[in-house]
Amino acid sequence: MAQACLRCLKLTMCAANFLCFICGIAVLGFGIYMTMSMKLAAISPSLASFNVAHVLIITGIIITCVSFLGFLGALKENRCLLLVVIIYVFILLLQVLPVMLIHPVLFLQISKWLEKDLKEGLKKAKGKADNSTILSDWDMVQTKLECCGVSNASDWEGNVPRSCCPDSSCSKPTPNYHKTGCFDKLKQFFEENFLTTGITVIVLCIVEVLGMCFAMTLYCHISRTGLGYKL
Repeated sequence: MAQACLRCLKLTMCAANFLCFICGIAVLGFGIYMTMSMKLAAISPSLASFNVAHVLIITGIIITCVSFLGFLGALKENRCLLLVVIIYVFILLLQVLPVMLIHPVLFLQISKWLEKDLKEGLKKAKGKADNSTILSDWDMVQTKLECCGVSNASDWEGNVPRSCCPDSSCSKPTPNYHKTGCFDKLKQFFEENFLTTGITVIVLCIVEVLGMCFAMTLYCHISRTGLGYKL
């Protein structure tokens, strides 16, 4: 009977840690995507203080590593690994729960500052024509999101970059610029991804609590049966 319970706990914890491992990879991948696809901090300075992409990458790495240790500890019935996992998951919960609580406030703050920052960033881009870094960052965002300026193409005051044009329409006498401004597109981007991130954080918290409970139960069960440190 004890062996059957131990086997059930092992399989359950292995499944929970595998799910956490997948979530960790997803969070890590999204952080890398945000880093590589759009340099939002360059065109909106307030976003630089959040370092959202870096936080996601670090969190993803931690979740992936802890999940792997939990999976290995359950599979090998290693009390040392299980104890490490319990401690790390508890610390991770202390970090994730505040993020979950401030998540709605964070979104409201970003929406509030975004338009103002974009206007200031666009003003710098127009005022420093020789600064290819700022212009290339705007080009990257405008091409990726298919937008132009903050509200529309008129924000560039006649000096509209080619990234505002779909395909090769800039060469035409009357260029067909993207109709939507980057503020609306970025706001939509954050709405979609903040919702996804919020749901992921909630699911992750639930899985972490369950994983910690399973790890503690398995640790105690192994201690009672004297099967610890099995390699």
